[in-house]
Amino acid sequence: MQFSRGRRQKVVHLTGDRQADLYPQSLQFYGQPPTENISLSEFETFAVDRLKLLKTVENLGVSYVKTSETYSKKLEGELRKLQFPYREGTDEKSLNTEYDKRRKDHISHFILRLAYCQTEDLRRWFIQQEMDLFRYRFQTLTKEGAHAFLKFNNLHYESINDEEKNKLREKLIFSTFGCSGIKVEHHDFYKVPFQDVLDLVRGRKVYLREGSAYIPHQEIVAIVLNDFRTRLSKALALTARSLPEVQSDERLQPLLNHLSQAYVGQDYSIQKNIGKISLEQIDPFSTKSYPLCMRHLHKALRENHHLRHGGRMQYGLFLKGIGLTLEQALQFWRSEFIKGKVDADKFDKTYAYSIRHSFGKEGKRTDYTPYSCMKIILSNPPSQGDHHGCPFRHSDPELLKQKLQSYKIHTNGISQVLDLVKGMHYQLACQKYFELTHSVDDCGFSLNHPNQYFVESQRILNGGREIKTEVTQNETPQQTNPAPKSASAPEENAVKTKVPPKTQAENEMEDLDQFFQEYD
Repeated sequence: MQFSRGRRQKVVHLTGDRQADLYPQSLQFYGQPPTENISLSEFETFAVDRLKLLKTVENLGVSYVKTSETYSKKLEGELRKLQFPYREGTDEKSLNTEYDKRRKDHISHFILRLAYCQTEDLRRWFIQQEMDLFRYRFQTLTKEGAHAFLKFNNLHYESINDEEKNKLREKLIFSTFGCSGIKVEHHDFYKVPFQDVLDLVRGRKVYLREGSAYIPHQEIVAIVLNDFRTRLSKALALTARSLPEVQSDERLQPLLNHLSQAYVGQDYSIQKNIGKISLEQIDPFSTKSYPLCMRHLHKALRENHHLRHGGRMQYGLFLKGIGLTLEQALQFWRSEFIKGKVDADKFDKTYAYSIRHSFGKEGKRTDYTPYSCMKIILSNPPSQGDHHGCPFRHSDPELLKQKLQSYKIHTNGISQVLDLVKGMHYQLACQKYFELTHSVDDCGFSLNHPNQYFVESQRILNGGREIKTEVTQNETPQQTNPAPKSASAPEENAVKTKVPPKTQAENEMEDLDQFFQEYD
């Protein structure tokens, strides 16, 4: 896959047989990487859209039964919205549209492979979401479509003959989930090693005999899915080995390094009603509308009258995001720090500058952006003496349990949260915490940002009325005001599009981090 350097190239829409040859199936095994030229802006758009899709897959998979009608409808709606293939489309009228969707599906998958091959945790998450997406799409194929897919990908599963089927008829009926005598006679059964279909074995849905499992045709997705998992796992390992060569491209390296932390929700860096929150409201807000990470930071600040640089960065930008002005922020931090070991003169000399800097009033005058959940979870883990980070990701489960108990969360709710944490669904655990503390069965949104938590909490507590702060409705990746363009940047690499997400944020956070680290 190559990338255009200058003007964005026009996408050539293929027709007829040539188009069918490129993407003959709506569902892909992603065996061959793309080889065409694409622009950097298209690279970014495809990657972000697939990331949105996979995060929706994760959220729906925890919230609903994966075979339920609600799950299917919501996932199909997201596939439609993001322009990914969701059903077979073969008529001439939809030929070009279907080609664009399949092309996007193909390229975006390989882009995220590059971003999510870097660590074991990232690979595990990516494989799980891609498997769930593949399962859903395979199950929507017609019987003819499924056979065509298997044939095209050289997946040959041998079915048992009628003689063996009749011999095992009663055992197949009693051992196979949802199987009757009529179904046994009219459906194929496949004999495969039991280790290839452990999910079916675990659910006691198949007949086992001498190390083999007998799979009805309607459950063949389990075999295909196991093959898909094996291939994808090997492909990610190979991709990780070649990643240093790919990252040598200075245009891609920042995107790939931060795509796994990309925030794809609303932009909380701009507040239309900034200044409408008073300092007296912060304490009550902290117990009613703060996510657990910010509640923990606020409590630590009140108790210790100090936060180290990681905590000041995370909490300070959050407060800015909910509407505190620069003057209020200076007053808030000064009043708390002077209760400890820092006098007013030392605060003004060592800490005030970094606060003004975060509001874009010093240095490069960049307006810094509050941290998203992914930023908090994946970067700068807390060490001894730190209070920043995500409690669901970085706290010991027993300590987390005690903290939730102290906040009067009922035992069943704590168990649900801890189960999500055990499954490494940290944002969903925070979302469950939101539902438990606000007494709602379904919060109705996918949580991706601490400031989103605050806004949604205020909306519920105010009965749906206008909340104190507003956010810009922006479905593009989180960005901030452009930094000055480097004079040494090669002109040929310039792309006439928005600044790639995280490229700029990386520079901003490095600068801001330096200011905070100087004075712990």
